[in-house]
Amino acid sequence: MKYKRTIRRAAYSASPWIATIGFFLSWELGCRLLNVPPFILPTPSAAIGSLLEYRDGIWLNASHTLVTTLLGFALAVVFGAGLGVIVGGSPLLYRALNPLLIGFNSIPKVAVVPILVLWFGIGFVPAVLTAFLVAFFPITVNVATGIVTMQPELRDVLRSLGASRTDILFRVGLPCSMPYFFASLKIAITLAFVGSVISETVASNVGIGYLMMSASATFRVPLVFAALLVIAGMGIIMYAAAAVLEWRFAGWAMRT
Repeated sequence: MKYKRTIRRAAYSASPWIATIGFFLSWELGCRLLNVPPFILPTPSAAIGSLLEYRDGIWLNASHTLVTTLLGFALAVVFGAGLGVIVGGSPLLYRALNPLLIGFNSIPKVAVVPILVLWFGIGFVPAVLTAFLVAFFPITVNVATGIVTMQPELRDVLRSLGASRTDILFRVGLPCSMPYFFASLKIAITLAFVGSVISETVASNVGIGYLMMSASATFRVPLVFAALLVIAGMGIIMYAAAAVLEWRFAGWAMRT
């Protein structure tokens, strides 16, 4: 029994690595067996080769994308969580602002980038703001939802004990919203990368998005896929960091 349990735990721990290796092996073998041209779909080995060949340029652009993403994400956390607390703490504001938030999130952010360029010029600021705009909505909605879905019975008991609305919000509502908040961080950080890269492909002269556009213009498709692998790697690392924070501060709401 213990032996089977050990095997299951080992398989569970190794499953992400097995799935990743299997995916790249299937990709490699499929391209080679079907003789897919590299300018259509390069093999993973070709993408990794371009990653090593252009590592200095990729590192420079990736670091720029990472900085813009983290700044936009930090702004989204501060303003998104703040607005979520305000909206979630007031049923009137929740009902009034919810359509506006949904409508704003429905606007394709790539259509907003030219406006940001018109206001702030080409470069760093539009990328940060695009990352902020993309990551802002899920944080606000999740925090507000976590506060609104607090048990009515608990709210009634606290009111009968003399607690004010502010006391209920900060002593019970915010702790109840923590699982929602940290879950939204995992979504928002990946979306922030999407926003930064979108802005860099449209209006920037540095960053992973700019590198991809330059490489595709000169038909260096393996370099494009190398940049995509770098973006995926950074996203996985940031997602894992958010998951660690979730387990550290909201682990009480999670099953082992």
